[in-house]
Amino acid sequence: MAGSAVAVQLLKLNRKILVIDQPDRNNSSRIAAGLFNPITGKKMVKTWMADTLFPYLHTFYREVEVKTSCRFFYPMPIYRPFLSIEEQNEWMARSSDPTFDNYIEKISTHSTSPLWKDPFGGLLLKQSGYLDTTTYIDAVSLWIQNEGNLLEEHFDSNELRIDQQGVHYKGYSAKDIIFCQGTNANPWFDPLPVRPLKGETIQIESKVEKQLIINRGVYLVPGRLAGTWRAGATYEFHNLEPVTTEKARLELEEKLTELVNFPFKSVSQAWGLRPTTPDRRPMLGTHPEIPVIHFFNGLGTKGVSLAPYFSEVLIRWIENKVPLNKVIDIERYKSVYSVSPK
Repeated sequence: MAGSAVAVQLLKLNRKILVIDQPDRNNSSRIAAGLFNPITGKKMVKTWMADTLFPYLHTFYREVEVKTSCRFFYPMPIYRPFLSIEEQNEWMARSSDPTFDNYIEKISTHSTSPLWKDPFGGLLLKQSGYLDTTTYIDAVSLWIQNEGNLLEEHFDSNELRIDQQGVHYKGYSAKDIIFCQGTNANPWFDPLPVRPLKGETIQIESKVEKQLIINRGVYLVPGRLAGTWRAGATYEFHNLEPVTTEKARLELEEKLTELVNFPFKSVSQAWGLRPTTPDRRPMLGTHPEIPVIHFFNGLGTKGVSLAPYFSEVLIRWIENKVPLNKVIDIERYKSVYSVSPK
């Protein structure tokens, strides 16, 4: 998600670019359900910078759809059942807060459908939906091939040379290089605390078709084919083994059983590694010793909503030195830098 967004921003500016796309199908960008949700977390609070990020992402993805003549952006309500009368009352009171006006579509005090286990009703959100991440990434890749340069291979750090003219890699030369590598190792930025968080999802089949996302303990997103849904996701910091697990499947199926009233069957499973940060904020910036090397990472579980806006922030910094907010600048981790390879 990070690399695709940066490429889009540069192509829109008519910059000449080379993208090195590592052919890993188990990155979190491709296996994620692609949710964008303005109200998140156990306490159901407005997500960080929602008033800036959400209007921006709607414009960004629609523009890319027009440019690529491809459909992958699906604005759609998210329904979040209440767990108790107390939670229902809390949201009835919160609905009068004008800061939530752009995100609350409706509050229900009774069950909205026999399909869901929602005896206390729930919260229907707007400005939400999902991105078909695989279709989006493939569409951007085709755009890059048509108007830039694309190498589908693993990046070899030993092949990168840096001098006063810029950076050089396998016969290509450029003014700058931007690393958007997720959890992959990078010798120039290894000290930065990007932590892999494994997530697993399942695809289920049922007889139920709805253009609605359900999200409580587990999300349920409509699939490409009628009657299919994507469900997820698990959170695993410790066991990062590159395989799907029965434990994760059973966990997701159990949570789904607590959420829905219809039968379903798991038909496939996928895993990926999310690049997270200790403070749950993205990492942007320039290497403290090598000014032509830049970094964009740490989007965690919110890549769909964070990547569009912050990719533009990064490009403004690189090209025009528009200062980065300290909350996102990699300078906040300057104390962990070691001497980096030249």
